[in-house]
Amino acid sequence: MTDQAVDTSGPAKAPGAPGAEEPSGAAPPRFFGRERELRDLRADIERAGLDTLAGRKAPRARVLLIAGRPGSGRSALAEELAGALTGTDTAQAARAATGALPWAVAGTGSGDYPDGVLRVGLTDPDGERVPTERTAGEILGLLGIAVPPGADQDELSELVREALAGRRLVLVLDDAADAEQVDPLLPENPDCLVLATATGPLTGIPDVRPCTLGGLEKGAAVRLLARAIGQVRITVDPRTAERLAEECGGQPAALALVGGLLAAHPMTSVADVAGQLHELPDPDEQQPVGARPLARAFRLVHDSLPQTAARILRLLALAPAGLADAHTASALAGCSVSAARATLDDFVRLGLLRTDGAAHPQYAVPGCLAPMLRALLEDRDRPAEIQLARARMLERTVRRLQACRAIAEPEGSTARGKVAGLPRSLRFPNAEEAGAWLRVRQPALLASARLAVADGELDTLARRLVAALVRALAAHRGTEEAAPELYGLHGLVLDVARRRELPREQAAALLNLADLDARTGRTREALTRYRAALDAGKAAKDLYATGRAMESVGGAYEELGDYHRAADWYGRALAQRLTQGERADEARLYGRLGAVHTYAGRYGEALRNWRAAASGHRRLGDPAAQARSLSEAARVQEYAGRPHESLQTCREAVELARRAGDVRLQAALQLRLADTLDRLGDPAAARLHRSAADRLLGEEASAYEIRSASTEN
Repeated sequence: MTDQAVDTSGPAKAPGAPGAEEPSGAAPPRFFGRERELRDLRADIERAGLDTLAGRKAPRARVLLIAGRPGSGRSALAEELAGALTGTDTAQAARAATGALPWAVAGTGSGDYPDGVLRVGLTDPDGERVPTERTAGEILGLLGIAVPPGADQDELSELVREALAGRRLVLVLDDAADAEQVDPLLPENPDCLVLATATGPLTGIPDVRPCTLGGLEKGAAVRLLARAIGQVRITVDPRTAERLAEECGGQPAALALVGGLLAAHPMTSVADVAGQLHELPDPDEQQPVGARPLARAFRLVHDSLPQTAARILRLLALAPAGLADAHTASALAGCSVSAARATLDDFVRLGLLRTDGAAHPQYAVPGCLAPMLRALLEDRDRPAEIQLARARMLERTVRRLQACRAIAEPEGSTARGKVAGLPRSLRFPNAEEAGAWLRVRQPALLASARLAVADGELDTLARRLVAALVRALAAHRGTEEAAPELYGLHGLVLDVARRRELPREQAAALLNLADLDARTGRTREALTRYRAALDAGKAAKDLYATGRAMESVGGAYEELGDYHRAADWYGRALAQRLTQGERADEARLYGRLGAVHTYAGRYGEALRNWRAAASGHRRLGDPAAQARSLSEAARVQEYAGRPHESLQTCREAVELARRAGDVRLQAALQLRLADTLDRLGDPAAARLHRSAADRLLGEEASAYEIRSASTEN
């Protein structure tokens, strides 16, 4: 929930206005005033802490707190200080990241903090606290560290501390609600520095003295206005400019709004705007006095907009994570994409939005304005219209995600055919551009899914949105890389399925979550979910889900080393497959039974199951799989003390591998034959089989080199 900052990158001046800068939305950032606060904060870094005074080494990073109301420029001050301490351009990084998104700036390799700056927000644009596990995941992502899917707050916080233990950087924790959000993220490393921003004190974190912000001093406030409207309009009436700055309470966000209004209306005098602002009643008498100047400036700018533009602005309160692009605004307002983009650019010039200035820009609602937008939306627009706008936005997002996923499919595929009928504006020209869009919009898309599920009134659209997002992420990033995001999305599916009492969807979500748990080593948690999936599958009378769940329960017990229970569950799954005539699944389950019986030392049972698996693969016409099953049967025979039978079985497997053309399997079997012959006291025959294995592997390597050269040519 980032404030409209002192170093605001907007509003740009209206074309033709005195001192106008082109193009809009990307004006060079400048920082105004706050010299005293910067000096105090720098001094606070050097101040001896309680641990130092007590003769102890500081156990954690020093924490500096910048306290102030939203719109006071606290975020900009933190960024300015971080940039000065590290010698980096934090303002440019903040603008490029757009809004409250996390960002990182690499360090210069010198100074007290050579590893640069990391910035994360602790409050969402809707005013909700960001869960610590999400914040920790964002920090790890900025550091390029993979986030384990499904990891809890304690695990992720520990990973953050480990990652920061050997670094010297500045960590900016923006818009903290309380100390409980900050404490788990503090590096246990005194060589790091934490800059936190909040509305009030962070009671509970020792040795922190807040630097409290009021309004800008008069000169800095007037310079901020001059940057927006040009020095000429200030020079002709400097007293009125000072009066306007006072009406804005010296708040940077309020000054940016009235500056944008004046820049957009070059014939309007500073005195006129100062008068209008003074005459506006306070929107809410219960509102704190310090918050009223920004509220009045916002109301003045909103009421100056044409009716259609004002409605679009209010509807941006529905934008997930406070982030919108032209398609989001178009869907919310029911207008064309080009008209929406033009309106959003106008809002940037007015200081109502920020943008990253990219070719396909993303726009952010400043966090200090978001509560006022929501209040206006609820006051001016009917609930049915708001819900319809939300539904249009979700539907547009689903279609964009479908197009994003489809472009990654091969030409002529069913998915490509389905999206060919979509309007051109919804499609992507190539997979690269679709992947870039997905990467930039991912925070907003994930927020959209969370909000849609939490809403509870558009569950059908919410399910479609989550499904489309899962498929798009898997298509462009792969299931392994996208696993942390997929874990959260499957959890959302489970929430909707439980709320709507949809056992089939519950079973699918539980299986997906359990698979991710199993992959990250949380086997017991996976086992619990697999059993819950089995119950849901039974309730839905879904044979696929129940069979899959029983087999997965067996796999979890196998991973835990409980081979008796593993065999029992594999047997149950096999019995169901036998009744359904699913031969491929039967053969696989015979093999899994053979493996657990082998681990348990029940060689008779193991051999029977491996033989059954081999027979199943033979009926399926898969000689390579049949050879692998016979190879395992030969291993069991050797374990059971029947080496001659093992030799015969292994030779059968070699012949099958040869017929299948599986060179690597042939070589592995030849080596197994050699080992068995060594144990039987026939080294000469063993050498022959090893030579055969070497020859096979050499021939395969040569064939690979030829294929590679042919491909390059």
